[in-house]
Amino acid sequence: MMMKGRFLLLFIVFSLSIFSSSVIASELGFCNEEMALLGGVRDVPANENSGEVESLARFAVDEHNKKENALLEFGRVVKAKEQTVAGTLHHLTLEIIEGGEKKLYEAKVWVKSWLNFKELQEFKPATDSPAITPSDLGCKKDEHGSGWREVPGDDPEVQHVAEHAVKTIQQRSNSLFPYELQEVVHANAEVTGEAAKFNLLLKLKRGDKEEKFKVEVHKNNEGALHLNHMEPHHD
Repeated sequence: MMMKGRFLLLFIVFSLSIFSSSVIASELGFCNEEMALLGGVRDVPANENSGEVESLARFAVDEHNKKENALLEFGRVVKAKEQTVAGTLHHLTLEIIEGGEKKLYEAKVWVKSWLNFKELQEFKPATDSPAITPSDLGCKKDEHGSGWREVPGDDPEVQHVAEHAVKTIQQRSNSLFPYELQEVVHANAEVTGEAAKFNLLLKLKRGDKEEKFKVEVHKNNEGALHLNHMEPHHD
């Protein structure tokens, strides 16, 4: 009986040791191949890690240019997704300037932060994407001509405009607490040729306080943004 009890105790200790090692390896990112394939792809909001995403986008364009001896220019990040693998696989949809024309490309960048590893896995034209995406709203005229129309608040172009407005509001305020974008409650846009105007209702957070602002942002022919008007909004 004592031998069986010792054997059972050793088996339990051994099992716990294996489990702990697996957990530690997983936390460090050293996952086996089967675990790596289990990671789902999730959308990355425009205001989440925007600096890191843009840096990866520029890296992708630079790497492609080196490999293909190309002269593509980075425009902006249209959409970003990420997938947890043995590290993180970033799925990026990019606006690229090629021969003076704006085109959409898709890139995949594999990152293992604990190894300081970064590699371009794929870079190709977004052939499956429509010629005019919702994110082109700020620089395209709709088929019915110019005029105000409601647009999705989570569209990357709208989010980009909203972030610009928040930064400008912060610069013009004397607040010690930074404004954070919580939500684009409502968005309208008017497109005229290459220029556009955006009327947005923004929900912002400053410290523990939530505030709403109505803003009007203009986008000129060169893509530059300017906060033309802002005012607090009370429900």
